[in-house]
Amino acid sequence: MMTGQFPYQYISIEGNIGSGKTSLSKKLNATMPSKLILEQFADNPFLPFFYQDPERYAFPVEIFFMTERQKQLQNQLINRDLFLNLSIADYFFPKTLIFAKNNLNQEEYKLFHKLFHILQSNMPNPDLLIYIHRSPDKLLHNIRKRGRSYEQGIDKSYLKSIQDSYFDFFSIESDFPVLIIEAEELDFLDNDRHYQEIVNLFNKKFNPGVTYISIL
Repeated sequence: MMTGQFPYQYISIEGNIGSGKTSLSKKLNATMPSKLILEQFADNPFLPFFYQDPERYAFPVEIFFMTERQKQLQNQLINRDLFLNLSIADYFFPKTLIFAKNNLNQEEYKLFHKLFHILQSNMPNPDLLIYIHRSPDKLLHNIRKRGRSYEQGIDKSYLKSIQDSYFDFFSIESDFPVLIIEAEELDFLDNDRHYQEIVNLFNKKFNPGVTYISIL
């Protein structure tokens, strides 16, 4: 187990659907003293219906995600463990707006945007965000491999639109550091060198804004 002190107290691991963000978060938590915050996406009762009928169920699915993320992050980050200086989450709160912008119609998004900024007002930014970047083809392969029935209708065009929404957000983000890790050939679960290269990034201080990382 790693015990070193990192210059960050709150790290978010992000990525598109099927990128491996939750797997990486769990492995980080298993190898260093930290509090793990995992999104409870399976608790969203509207999610299976959304993938069947996106136009009808987009608004309730996004509202549910937003309120649950806000409640979970506030509870977990405010009630910090005195013996654990590091919190690792497999999402960050603005993810809510990224997906909503992609999934909602114009009028729904206007209302959603107002509600988001009300809830965001008391939410802390991560000290560091790591975005795992994989191509839509690779994401689709991972989605098929893990076999969640309600995800099997996802196609490459949807994954590409989500990816573009993330990159649009990152292009204007200047409040905290964002590391975009090129992970097409990265195997941080079974390749110890790849995993250690990611951990080594935690010992470096990055400026706010986007930094691109390639691990070979």
